[in-house]
Amino acid sequence: MVRLAGSAKLLRAMNESAALGHLLDGGSLTRNDLRELTGLSKPTTSEVLRRLTEAGLAVVTGHTSGGPGPNAEIYAANPDAAYAVAVSLRETVVTPRPALAVALSDLTGTTRARAELAVDLDGGSLAETIRAAIVGQCADAGVPVHRVRQVQLAVPGAYNPRTDRIHHVHVPGLDRPGLVADLRHALGVPVLVDNDVNLAAVAERRRGVAGTADSFVLLWFGEGLGLAIDLGGTLLRGASGGAGEIGYITLGLSPATGPQPDLHDVIGGHAVLALAKEHGIDADTPGGAVAQATPAMLAELAARIAVGLAVVIAVLDPALVVLAGEVGQAGGPALQDAVAAATGTVGSPGTRIAVTGIADDAVLLGALDAALAEVREELIHNLHKLTS
Repeated sequence: MVRLAGSAKLLRAMNESAALGHLLDGGSLTRNDLRELTGLSKPTTSEVLRRLTEAGLAVVTGHTSGGPGPNAEIYAANPDAAYAVAVSLRETVVTPRPALAVALSDLTGTTRARAELAVDLDGGSLAETIRAAIVGQCADAGVPVHRVRQVQLAVPGAYNPRTDRIHHVHVPGLDRPGLVADLRHALGVPVLVDNDVNLAAVAERRRGVAGTADSFVLLWFGEGLGLAIDLGGTLLRGASGGAGEIGYITLGLSPATGPQPDLHDVIGGHAVLALAKEHGIDADTPGGAVAQATPAMLAELAARIAVGLAVVIAVLDPALVVLAGEVGQAGGPALQDAVAAATGTVGSPGTRIAVTGIADDAVLLGALDAALAEVREELIHNLHKLTS
């Protein structure tokens, strides 16, 4: 009897998880829609919807009209059942103060609040600064902080989950041991950390030009330089979270006199600004410089980019290379064509070069996508606790 009861509870949980998954993916559905999607019987579908509604995970949003018979109730996932927060921390060239972007999403993926702040870390705790920014956005949206189920932090560096520490980073205080644990304690919710370029790749696959690619790499040009590697929808992060730190690749041969240049020195943000000056272009940001670029400047920049991509393409043979970040956005099709010519991929049946399809803040959007995916997965996984 215990075995049968356990099987019945498992089956019920599976049915409820499947129904909630369809409501999250498909938006508004009637009982009949849900029955056709799940293959459940009419009584089982009605029972599942009743339990989801009582648990606060589903709501009736309206009724059908105009057809024969009684009007059918239309169900949807309850947007207020849970919330996700994305936080993106980065340095800027224009100001020495880091920029902190925060976004709050409800369970259906609607952004309820969003802001970007220039934060001053001198004399203050970074964990407290991030907590205050999240609390502020929740207050603006009228959302209790305790309803937030997941925070995704995007950092301009590498995160090692084994040491719970951020490295390869230049933002003051971001590499401090115990920072992530302090943030989790301050917020009282799970906090995930990932490299900002990895999260931009999440957004590119979900919202941009990489949706149908078997595999792709995303080369990020902005204040810094980075690479994300997506293999069939799974990001390659490496043993210590440092996969894709392409900017540190040196370009000289040993033995040599003096420091060897690396890719940061030839295609990083400061290098793009210096190249623009050589071509008579004065700009405050790398993206602004490329937006004004002459064909000659674009050709020279593309030749430099091709140096970094040569190894990436040879080793990974990706189906797609996405040029992203503010330089990729500003360069557009002209930069895309110049890089394709410089890398010899024009007309190639292998790797294709493309410019990002995201005009917004890809890092913040990717962090929001990642946080929301975790919230939904956690709700579905623990659904039996909510409906029992």
